[in-house]
Amino acid sequence: MKKSILVVEDDLRLASTMANALERRGHPTSVAHDADEAIESMAESPSDWVLLDLKVPGATGLSILAELMDRKSPPQVVLLTGFASLATAVEAGALGALQVLQKPADADEVLAAFHHSTKETDLSVPTLARAEWEHIQRVLEECGGNISQAARVLGLHRRTLQRKLGKDAPKR
Repeated sequence: MKKSILVVEDDLRLASTMANALERRGHPTSVAHDADEAIESMAESPSDWVLLDLKVPGATGLSILAELMDRKSPPQVVLLTGFASLATAVEAGALGALQVLQKPADADEVLAAFHHSTKETDLSVPTLARAEWEHIQRVLEECGGNISQAARVLGLHRRTLQRKLGKDAPKR
């Protein structure tokens, strides 16, 4: 029997997409969009696994994680974040998270994280080069693809930004 999964994510589109992908892979899935919904959902119908966003309305993902781990039979939890740091990964691991995944993560990555043995926790933190690349991409998107504007926001010369964008994305 497939494990049930609770997706705790405030981004409605991402939550829906992830839930649908997990359902297609045979896992009964429910969604919560904030801390209160997550705690209520686990009280009414506990899930085996929880995919938990680090930043949700009402509380931090780490405080929700701590509350979930205090239960009589705690679920396995994977933390999902767009703001990964080594400190967050270490704290999440200490609180009981199986893994910390960097957004965007797909359903296969999420399921692979849950299938990792709890004794072999692999906290996935991006390299500095990858974090820089992703930050540049976010700023460029916010600037509507305007390289000159993005360069001003990033505090870089336009040609420096163009050189960075001309390179392949670094490996995680």
